[in-house]
Amino acid sequence: MQFVTIEREGKFRLGVRTQQEQIIDIKAALDIYPDTAVPTDIMDVISGGAEPLAALQRYIAGINLTGTEAGTYVCNEQDIKFGPCVTRPNKIICVGLNYRRHAEETNAPIPKYPILFNKFNNTLTGHLQPIALPERVTSQVDYEAELVIVIGKQAKYVEREQAQAHVFGYCNVNDLSARDLQNRTGQWLLGKTCDDFSPLGPYLVTADEVGDPNDLSITCKVNGEVRQQSHTSDMIFHCDEIVSYISKHMTLVPGDIILTGTPEGVVLGYPEDQRVYLKPGDVVTIEIEKLGALTNRMVSEA
Repeated sequence: MQFVTIEREGKFRLGVRTQQEQIIDIKAALDIYPDTAVPTDIMDVISGGAEPLAALQRYIAGINLTGTEAGTYVCNEQDIKFGPCVTRPNKIICVGLNYRRHAEETNAPIPKYPILFNKFNNTLTGHLQPIALPERVTSQVDYEAELVIVIGKQAKYVEREQAQAHVFGYCNVNDLSARDLQNRTGQWLLGKTCDDFSPLGPYLVTADEVGDPNDLSITCKVNGEVRQQSHTSDMIFHCDEIVSYISKHMTLVPGDIILTGTPEGVVLGYPEDQRVYLKPGDVVTIEIEKLGALTNRMVSEA
């Protein structure tokens, strides 16, 4: 299944994307066809196991998706305001330098272990939402196309062979990074955690629809120009290995998200005299095979 977060009147509500590329507003549908077994919050879907997924599938199969009545709860994507497709993760864990060619372009040694850092919920925003560049403190905001793992089942000391069974699904993220802040000290956190620095979406796609997460094309475009074009097979540490490794150091819980690193092509990888960082008006699109395209426009903070 494919889920979206709909933002209405400052609140998030669950949406399901149909095969006809329309969005079902679940709360609005329940106002007409009540069913107490059907969840209305994406976090309940992620943490509930098979039951909420089955309830949603049964419910959608039983309601009318065409005609006048359906117009109150079925809408086109261009008519909704997107929120982050995972709204309240307990943890946001990031893997740095996880693509071989990205490590090479930045002249960094190939890591022997996953390089982990974290972000916070203040960085989350949705598809098509404007991102205010924090120009008072940075002039070097960079894009990073990344695949996100969304945990669906508690994981502790999980072996690599069982890791995929603990994954709910996957989505796109732009791991925006203020390079001057990131490299000010030995800790990367400050350059990674400015407001709205993790637009997430547009869809959260369940693991069964994605298949092998390390067999996906990944692209980043800035103003329509391809800047990153790679494949998740270039990861140094593959998705199952990442989940297993992290679970041996901390308990992963449903709704946790893991940003798995970015491929080559970031601004930081260019020679210093050729680096052109993001500026107001730039439009960045992250597209990963099977996960749709995440687009955001950079705007001035002022």
